[in-house]
Amino acid sequence: MEKANPEQVGDCPDRPPYELLLICPSGLSPSQVSVVFDEAYDRIPHPAIDLENSVSEIWDLRVQQNSSLFNGKKFRYGGHALLSGADSDHLPRVCLHLGLTDYRTFVGTNLNPMWEKFLVPSEDDCRKCQHTSSPLGNGAVVETSDKKILVLQRSYNVGEFPGHYVFPGGHPEPEAVGIVSHQYAKDSNNAELISNRVSQEMFDSIIREVVEEIGVPATTLCNPDFIGISRRDLNMRPTAFFFIKCNLQSKEIQQFYSRAQDGYESTQLYTVSMKDLEIMASKMPGCHQGGFALYKLMVEVAKHT
Repeated sequence: MEKANPEQVGDCPDRPPYELLLICPSGLSPSQVSVVFDEAYDRIPHPAIDLENSVSEIWDLRVQQNSSLFNGKKFRYGGHALLSGADSDHLPRVCLHLGLTDYRTFVGTNLNPMWEKFLVPSEDDCRKCQHTSSPLGNGAVVETSDKKILVLQRSYNVGEFPGHYVFPGGHPEPEAVGIVSHQYAKDSNNAELISNRVSQEMFDSIIREVVEEIGVPATTLCNPDFIGISRRDLNMRPTAFFFIKCNLQSKEIQQFYSRAQDGYESTQLYTVSMKDLEIMASKMPGCHQGGFALYKLMVEVAKHT
């Protein structure tokens, strides 16, 4: 397990459109992933008044264009700490630093046409993104029993990357564990309990996303392994990736997909080989290209263990 140096990823002319912020090629279980949920990891408003005001202006305009937009709460990625071999079992561990943000602020900062102005020139990653919403998304590399990988083609009606190939995924949800504000966490008088719930939501949410987007029963999915975090260069959007085995074959999964709950977000499900995925990856958003890179690193490590 390692914290990737962004400079490692970005100094060559053929720089990929992502950074690997955290690499866990052996895969981490829920017991190896902890969370510190604290307002210290919330976004800091930008000091430029006009730029900060554009957050509300952009959201108001979007709502006028689409009245069904919902301003849901999201966990904000504020960095992480490696805790390798901290306990007697010597298993690698990571602690995610999460704050609170929402979809409105994401649209107004990361998706703002002036999003680069929200960034701070700094080699410190957290300082660099301190003025952006940076909600932590999630994605799953799902392997079928006949050794194929599931890839969705996004609908042309979605807001981000219409028509692109993606792994199934979405976001862990604060409200799924009862969090609507930091005050709730303070009032609960048990910070450790809250953090444990948030940590479990990282794993529960990716199962929910696969079930909703692919349509397979949760009982057909093995426990997810956390394999790292990638962030696309465009809009600086971070995504946590997981590897999940499914005990169904490709043909069976296609039948479930036709009845998927969130099928409107995608138009087609592909079950592909590693070779095919290499070709399709160039038509993925940067963060999902990073997810594929994390999966390849996991496969390489597995070959030598």
